[in-house]
Amino acid sequence: MESKHMSAFALYQSLQLDLSPPVKKPFQRVQVEVKKKKKKVNGSAAVSVNQSRAKRKKIRNKLLKAANKEESKKAGPEITQEEESVTGESLDAVLTELTKVNNSRERASKLFQWLIKPVPAKSFFRETWEKKPVFVQRKNPDYYKGLFSTAEFDRILREENVQYGVNLDITSYVNGKRETHNPPGRALPFTVWDFYESGCSVRLLNPQAFSSTVWNMLSILQEQFGSMAGANVYLTPPGTQGFAPHYDDIEAFVVQLEGKKHWRVYSPRSEDEVLPVLSSPNFDQAEIGKPILDVVLEAGDLLFFPRGFIHQGICLPDAHSLHITISSYQKNSWGDLLQKVIPAALEVAMEEDVEFRRGLPLGYLTYMGVQNSDKEDQRRVKFLSRIENLMKRLPNYAPVDAAVDQKAREFFHDCLPPVLTPDELATSVQGAPSRWEDSEVKDVGVHITTQTQIRMLRAGCARLCSDGDAVHLCYTTDNSRVYHKEELKSFEIQTELTDAVEFLIHSYPNFVTVESLPCDSVQEKIALAELLFEKGIIHTAEPLQAPPTVQSH
Repeated sequence: MESKHMSAFALYQSLQLDLSPPVKKPFQRVQVEVKKKKKKVNGSAAVSVNQSRAKRKKIRNKLLKAANKEESKKAGPEITQEEESVTGESLDAVLTELTKVNNSRERASKLFQWLIKPVPAKSFFRETWEKKPVFVQRKNPDYYKGLFSTAEFDRILREENVQYGVNLDITSYVNGKRETHNPPGRALPFTVWDFYESGCSVRLLNPQAFSSTVWNMLSILQEQFGSMAGANVYLTPPGTQGFAPHYDDIEAFVVQLEGKKHWRVYSPRSEDEVLPVLSSPNFDQAEIGKPILDVVLEAGDLLFFPRGFIHQGICLPDAHSLHITISSYQKNSWGDLLQKVIPAALEVAMEEDVEFRRGLPLGYLTYMGVQNSDKEDQRRVKFLSRIENLMKRLPNYAPVDAAVDQKAREFFHDCLPPVLTPDELATSVQGAPSRWEDSEVKDVGVHITTQTQIRMLRAGCARLCSDGDAVHLCYTTDNSRVYHKEELKSFEIQTELTDAVEFLIHSYPNFVTVESLPCDSVQEKIALAELLFEKGIIHTAEPLQAPPTVQSH
């Protein structure tokens, strides 16, 4: 008797019958409880403090409302619709042209402008970034051609070790229920396309690890943002939806590559959800209100929305959809920086200021704390006033530059390695002529002299950072294409060489001679240049030549 074929989706569902559904997190309730506690802690015992705060809050809210009225006239979603097709160079042509640009910062700026064309980059960052969505309709299905395709998706499944849950997710959103259907192990075409035919969406989580074009694009854009540039690819069958309404903790550029998708974007529901720290849980349709943007993206179109804007996309019945979401600015806020500044400032203050080391008042536990927050006690007012005074002194001890360096170390760990241009390859360690040929090693010992012209490989490929005890040079040139596959790349720089490294960093994009490095001796200059060259951090103006071979007679 012939057995009936069961799809991967049906098989997955049959295996899930005995599993209890995941417990839904009480997202809203927890937030409210935290706020209530905060209110209680600053209770009636500090009436004068609270009254002044309440006044300030009232004034601030009035100002915000007035500002919002003015802003509302211009803060709606921006829609750029072109009557005629937006022409532009193909991505291949753009990337080829960028290899001729001498400055990597300028390279990043030009690529970003191409990404959002015809919206000017300056006005985008001034009026749209972190503020409102923008929809760019180009009527040019080939605008993003070459960035990624379903054919490349299929090749990756066949040739690369793509793992469910690590590199790829199978998802669905049916009757208000969002599910992930990942089996264990490697994602092979036989099963992935079976899921797709059953109506499931396919999400490739880190396409830059498998696609050299995506890697190249993101490695350039990360210099534009000064923050990690990441990406996910989404393939959705006709007439389906793969994800529930939600908001993200990143600035998102939705680049439509194939087919089309119907998108709805909604404003943040409250001030607490504007530029959120974390992504949201999945929402029900009743929780999100009416969309402020309701558009259909076709191949070549772009949709941008800031973090905190709820969004959902559904594939139309007559075509599949393939898009890539390029993202940045995750955990890159003032608050994220202050999380590093304030603990360090407190540590310095306790070392240098006796007021921070004085003992707490005797018996303070009898009138402070949640259980005492409703008491009217002048000792509470005095206690809170002392805290406020100490907080005002804290900025005097804030090691802001050191905290920025901590953020920089995290960014450098997140970064993709650069994709070298042909010129960079020929003039860097990766293109050095040393090789094995005719049963022997050839062109070894290419050497740097005082007249060799050098510069940093890219504007943002290396940075001096201090941990207080030593100075390290962090660099990205040896990073992996897989996110955090390896530890941060750095090595200690001797104190007497830091000026020379700074000189190189600040000289970019100009080449300088090794002779011009501010070191104490010629030997130090050459040794530093050789070290940086071997690490791939600098390259030379011209390819290095091997010394002539001495013939023995």
